[in-house]
Amino acid sequence: MHVLLVEDDLVLADGIARILRGHDMAVHVVHDGEEADRALISPVVSVAVLDIGLPGIDGFEVVRRLRARGSALPVLLLTARDDVQDRVRGLELGADDYLVKPFAAPELVARLKALVRRSNPRPVHLQMGGLQLDPFTRRATVDGQVIDLSAREWAVLEHLMQHSSRVVSKQQIIDAILPWGEEVTLNAVEVYVSRIRSKIDSAGISIKTIRGFGYLLEQSNG
Repeated sequence: MHVLLVEDDLVLADGIARILRGHDMAVHVVHDGEEADRALISPVVSVAVLDIGLPGIDGFEVVRRLRARGSALPVLLLTARDDVQDRVRGLELGADDYLVKPFAAPELVARLKALVRRSNPRPVHLQMGGLQLDPFTRRATVDGQVIDLSAREWAVLEHLMQHSSRVVSKQQIIDAILPWGEEVTLNAVEVYVSRIRSKIDSAGISIKTIRGFGYLLEQSNG
């Protein structure tokens, strides 16, 4: 899940980002409305957490512009205002949910997952041979047995399964799982793929290296 967090309070933004990353979410943080408006054009954003009281254009205007572009991206508004009219205005402009500060971290996480789940048309389970992934519980199984994957191994495998009929380059993997410039190298992708191979081999699934191009996830012959 890729979260765009828009919050002008730097300390609060850092705290929220840490919480979300602790739940295996990729988080990109911006601090004003204009920057948010530009960032929301990115196709990799899964959900936006948007403060209303922003410098420049406020959160209401950010939502208005987003919906004017025809985007159905889920938006959760955050605000210190406990005014019913503000909540109504935000929802009428197209926001999907609303939390008043201060809020409980588990509630924020649960609401974001619910918003993405309701908006995501993909099947809940990804399956190939004996390998199955549940993107929402983040559980991977081989022939019904749970396998242990790190957060980045999970993200790489999920991306490969979503594109199982295509060759995926190392750079495409990096762009998909770390879309906002977090540090990861092409060599690191090789390490993740090597680890994943050893964990899914018994499912009859292989990650084939296509030299000069990338990787192809496919069922093993025999």
